[in-house]
Amino acid sequence: MAQETYPQLVVGLGELLWDLLPSGAQLGGTVSNFAVMAGRLGSHAVCASRVGDDDLGRQARDRLSRLPVDISFLQTDPQHSTSTVSVQLKDGQPQYTIEEPVAWDYLELGRDWLALASRAAAVCFGTLAQRDPVSRQTIAGFLAATSSGCVRVFDLNLRAPFYSANVIERSLKVTTLLKMNNSEMPLILPLLGLAGVTEGTTEEGLLAGARSLLEHFPVQLVCVTMGGNGSLLVTREQVDRHPGIPVRVVDTVGAGDAFTAALTHYYLQKASLSVINDAGNRWGSWVASQPGAMPPLDSATYDAITAAVGQSER
Repeated sequence: MAQETYPQLVVGLGELLWDLLPSGAQLGGTVSNFAVMAGRLGSHAVCASRVGDDDLGRQARDRLSRLPVDISFLQTDPQHSTSTVSVQLKDGQPQYTIEEPVAWDYLELGRDWLALASRAAAVCFGTLAQRDPVSRQTIAGFLAATSSGCVRVFDLNLRAPFYSANVIERSLKVTTLLKMNNSEMPLILPLLGLAGVTEGTTEEGLLAGARSLLEHFPVQLVCVTMGGNGSLLVTREQVDRHPGIPVRVVDTVGAGDAFTAALTHYYLQKASLSVINDAGNRWGSWVASQPGAMPPLDSATYDAITAAVGQSER
């Protein structure tokens, strides 16, 4: 009798929010964007965040309940409101005004979350949700409760002024897979006291920076995204450079989170570095070609992208 298999448990841990775009309000935030894409790729995806006891919180629950994501670990805060972020698009790139304090600044580490952590195959977290000491301690406790085999995905996602050297360093000490973009590399290396690279650095500089991070922290893989120019994946043994997938960009909100979800999904499948890189670029580019962070996904599009992953010769 064949052994029954179950989807791997993947957790998005941190901020859930409403992006207030010029075109209207869109549900977003690293947690929900990542979790929705992880669920679409076949994982048991959990959104571990916190919303207010308000209309926006109820709307968030209603929206997510119609998507492939588990919201049974989504907390309700009786005192603080659901998060909103004003987003202005400049040349297709988002610029943010993030309100504070909000519900996800007060994440609580209860028994249910500790049990969830112990079962997780992967957890994605970032810097923004660690801006308040309450949630910072909760996220640290959650990560500490994961198993030794859990893939801890640290998506930097820097939003000034909500990050610090201390938060980044503490996070890197428990990170398996580190993801950042090419403009974040020159920001974090000096903060960490490592040899810096300048803004607009060459790919050789990004590679050197990635190798420096691998040398100083127990990270297994560093991913540097470069927008429409693709991405660079670096381990201690291998390097893979992807040129990107040409698309007509509508907006890039959520594209990086889709990239991270695909990266995590194929990493868990123990795919080759080139396949992991290709998957991240294909799914990130698809989201960038659509309006909003969680665009509708039909079966034909899903099948076409899935079939294309890893097929191109590079």
